Order: sequence, then C-alpha cells, then structure tokens
Amino acid sequence: MDTASTGAYEDVRTASRALATEAVHAGRDDLARQGLHAPPIDLSTTYPSFDSRGEAARIDAFATDGADPEGPPIYGRLGNPTVARFETALARLEGTESAVAFASGMAALSAVLLARSAMGLRHVVAVRPLYGCSDHLLTAGLLGTEVTWTDPAGIADALRPDTGLVMVETPANPTLAEVDLRAVAHSCGSVPLLADNTFATPVLQRPAEHGARLVLHSATKYLGGHGDVLAGVVACGEEFAGRLRQIRFATGGVLHPLAGYLLLRGLSTLPVRVRAASASAAELAGRLAADPRVARVHYPKLGGAMIAFEVHGDPHDVIARVGLITPAVSLGSVDTLIQHPASISHRIVDADDRRGAGVSDRLLRMSVGLEDVDDLWADLDRALGERTRTPVPLREAAPLRETAG
Repeated sequence: MDTASTGAYEDVRTASRALATEAVHAGRDDLARQGLHAPPIDLSTTYPSFDSRGEAARIDAFATDGADPEGPPIYGRLGNPTVARFETALARLEGTESAVAFASGMAALSAVLLARSAMGLRHVVAVRPLYGCSDHLLTAGLLGTEVTWTDPAGIADALRPDTGLVMVETPANPTLAEVDLRAVAHSCGSVPLLADNTFATPVLQRPAEHGARLVLHSATKYLGGHGDVLAGVVACGEEFAGRLRQIRFATGGVLHPLAGYLLLRGLSTLPVRVRAASASAAELAGRLAADPRVARVHYPKLGGAMIAFEVHGDPHDVIARVGLITPAVSLGSVDTLIQHPASISHRIVDADDRRGAGVSDRLLRMSVGLEDVDDLWADLDRALGERTRTPVPLREAAPLRETAG
C-alpha cells in the first residue's frame, strides 16, 4: 500500500540536507522499503472500507480540524496518496509544516480567502502588482472580500480589525518588482502574510524563513516545469492547512492524482532547471539592457528566469516575429515563452491601475527556458527589428474579458 498520505512512513529528513537533495527525495523516502523506485499513481476516487463505524469516526475527526485522516484513504475529495506525496515534498522545500494542493493557483488563492472570510476576516491588504487574475479576484470582491491597495510602507496603516490577510508577490508578475519580505512581515503584526512565490520558487527564496505564514504557488509554472500540468498549492502551518483541506473538500477544487505525480516529478529537477534558466536570463537581460531598441529592462536582484522589458517599437510586432521563442501565456516551462501583459495576463486589470503598477503598454514579459542562450538571443534580435530609438505608435489591443497566464 502507498502510505504517503497516512504519515505512517518514517521521516528520514535531516537538517543537513541540501535543497537539491530534498528536491529529489522528499515525498519518496518510503519507496525503497516498499520495493519501489518510482512513486505509484493512485487513480482511485473511492476506497473500500468494511468498518463503517471507524469510517464515520475518521470523517468526524476531519470535520473537526481538517487533519489528514489516519489510516487508508477514504475518498478522493478528502485526499489522495499521490497528491499527498507532492504536498509533503513542497512543504519540505518551502520549510513549512504542511502544504495543500489544489486544481489551480487561483483555486488555491480562493481557498485562502474563503478560509479567512469564514472567520469574519474579509478585508485584505495587498501590494500591486499581482498576477492579473489575483488582482481581479480581490478588486471585484467575487468572494465577498474587500481590498485595500497600498505600497509596502503603507501596510501597517492599512490594517483593520477585520483584516484577514496581507498579500504580496515578489518578484511580482509582470514587472519583477521586489519587496522586503522580512520588513513586510513585521508590518503585518499578527495578520498573516501571504507571499506568492511562483516566480522565485524555493530555489531562490523561502518566504516562510522571512516571516510569511502562507506561501502560494501557481504550480502550473516552475514546480511542474514542462507546461503539461495545471495546479496550485499553499505551503503553511498545519492548523491553517486543516482549514484549507476543509475548504477543498467542500468546494471540490481537488488536484488530479496524475497532476500530483507530474508535480512530484517536476520538483526533482526544479533546482537544476531554475538555476540553468536563471543563468541564461541574466545574460539576456544584460544584452537587452545594452540594446538601443530596448527602453528599459526589469530583472530582479534575486535573479531568476523571468525578464520584463519595454521596447521603443511596437511590442505586438515583437510578439509576431519570434520564431524559436513561443508567444504564449504562462511561464516556467523548459521552453522560452513571451507575452504582452497589457493584452493578456493583466488585461483584466483596470488600465489606470495597471499602468500605475508599472505595467506599461510597451512591456513584454519573457520566461526564459533551457535553450542555448545564443539561439535565444538570435531570435530576439530578429524579433526586435531594425535598430532605432524612435518610439512608434502602438496599436490598441482588442479588449479581453478574461485573462490567463
């Protein structure tokens, strides 16, 4: 039997383990003792039980605190052994007690907001920019939340008795703006800080070490790493993880076991992928900064595989001319992707708010993959067109009702 979700297997982690070692072994420590090498995929939606009294007691216990039921699995919405392996591994990499996986990053964020709202804490303090759909979810109040937008220096003054959450994203999507997580966490006082760590991953920073109590990932991106899985995850303490499991059970935003398997596999190469892509991104950022066709380059001090840059020419022409680079939403894949945030990922954000957060109409966001850096530069060089510093008028993009990426 796969015992990953029961907590029954021996925890062999040590304080001396490097991140690269944890990435390979976390969530898999029991496999050799089971005579296995690759993690099994449990596709069951339900599980037999001949002890209905015991089953009732386990379900009652879950309803009380949301803790993983002891013993064999019960039902797919309560938990899945394959998904639990990924949750165990991600929590280890982020340095938290627990992690709870969801069907998407937005499902994960929604669960956090619902959990806090259920406690009467509907107010959120947030710092722009955030991913466009996160911004929209907060601004539109779709889950009954109210948001106060501020800069990092204004967080303490923005807090109210009903503030349930402070949310930041660093480096931010798409400008790669950074905030001092330790300083922000101090400003939060007793209010939990949620840090979206999608761009950095635990390879470059572990927000929990700087005071964040909740760490959010769109696992679709770097954690999966191959553009073939949709998922989200929140790393946090066990008490709040229990609340998230209850929300997940009630709303049904569960992660499919096959996605859990792909994510666990993706974690094993996460440090290698992030460091290799980051080296190429740093090189490309330097070349772009020296290019007269580029007005401004955004690249975080933290490093990473994301670049944002503003062009003198029409950014839509750059998108249309790339060949090796894929013009597509999302990020964090092994291949390089480029998109125009004002038209796609942040189109749903009010134009004034978008521009006020630094998302200009000439900004392009590029997720650097694992291709040869000279091949990538050759493609960018062609796509940027003739070398001129004269800005050209922009064509207005057609309005979009939804955003991706």
